[in-house]
Amino acid sequence: VIILDLQGKTTIADYFIICSGESTPQVKAIEEYVEEKLKAEGVGLLRVEGMRYCHWILMDYGDVIIHIFEEEMRAFYELEKLWIDAKRIQPD
Repeated sequence: VIILDLQGKTTIADYFIICSGESTPQVKAIEEYVEEKLKAEGVGLLRVEGMRYCHWILMDYGDVIIHIFEEEMRAFYELEKLWIDAKRIQPD
C-alpha cells in the first residue's frame, strides 16, 4: 500500500491510496472490504469505476481516491511514478 499526499499538487484529490491484489477476485474483495468499512464509519462513496472487469478499481471519496490494481496492471501503469514528487505517507 502506498499513500500519496497530493495536497497542493492537483485539484483531483488530496490523497491517493494505491494498492494491489494478486487476482481479479482479490481486487474485488478489497473493494468490497474498503467500501463496507468506510460506510460503517459514515464515509460516503461518491463513485466507483472499473467494477466490470476488476483489473483496476477506482473508488472516489472526494479528497481521497483509492486505486486498487491487479498486480500486472499496477506494474504496467506505475501510477505512483506519475506523482514522483508527492510525499509518501506510511500506513499505520
